[in-house]
This record gives sequence, structure tokens and C-alpha cells, in this order.
Amino acid sequence: MEDKKSLNEYLLAEVTIIQDIIKRMAFNSFMIKGWAITLVVVALLLKGNIYQVWIAFIPLLVFWFLDTYFLWQERMYRKLYDWVVENRLKTDEYLFSMNAYRFKKQVHKKLRIMFSVTLGWFYGSIGILIAIYLFYLFYVSKGVC
Repeated sequence: MEDKKSLNEYLLAEVTIIQDIIKRMAFNSFMIKGWAITLVVVALLLKGNIYQVWIAFIPLLVFWFLDTYFLWQERMYRKLYDWVVENRLKTDEYLFSMNAYRFKKQVHKKLRIMFSVTLGWFYGSIGILIAIYLFYLFYVSKGVC
């Protein structure tokens, strides 16, 4: 009976830790999106040379990949959470192990996550807006079209 009670306490503590990790990952993802928009806008506001607009793609791609990495990590921790909830009362295997890499094969590849609905629409729309702005600068403002 005492062993079952301690496993319940371990379950609660372990689940709380994993939930905090997932919350932190979600907050990091939110902050990355904010920084991506900010740095893309700053890069577009630098109007020294018309070719400097291409610089806006650098923070877009860097933050897109970084956000992909955090979402990939978050999904592995969600798998860890599911495993702990399902198995903790049966075993003390991997007790308080926060290494979520053992679920790596159960989570989509980073490239698939990068173009998922959540990230693809957000960063893709920013990329399309930059491309439209480039088209405007190179063709419309010079009177080519």
C-alpha cells in the first residue's frame, strides 16, 4: 500500500515537472514569433539599398527553424507526459527521467513540423509578404510593370 502511495506522489510530481517544461516551450515559441516579426520589420525598415530587403529573409528562416525545434521538443515532452501518465503506477522505470529523446521516433520529423499548419501558415505568410514587398520594390516602383 505504501509503495502505491509513493508511486502516486511520484506521478503527481513528475507530471507537474513535465507540464512546466511544456509551458516553458510554448512560451519560448510565443517569444520567438514576436522576435521574428520584430526583426523582419526592422530589416525591412533599413532602406539603405534596395537589395537590403533580402536581409529580412534571414531572421525569418532562423526563427522559423528555431520555432520548429521548440515545437519538436514540445511534442516529445507531450509523448513523455503520456507515457508517465500511462505507466508510472505500473513501474518506476525512468523515474524522474526528463530525457524525452527516447520518443524521437514517435514524433514527426523537423521538416514536416516546419511546414505544419501552425508554423507553415505563420512563417509562410510572412515570407509571402516579404516576397510581395520585394516584387513591389523591384518592379512596380521602378515602373517595369
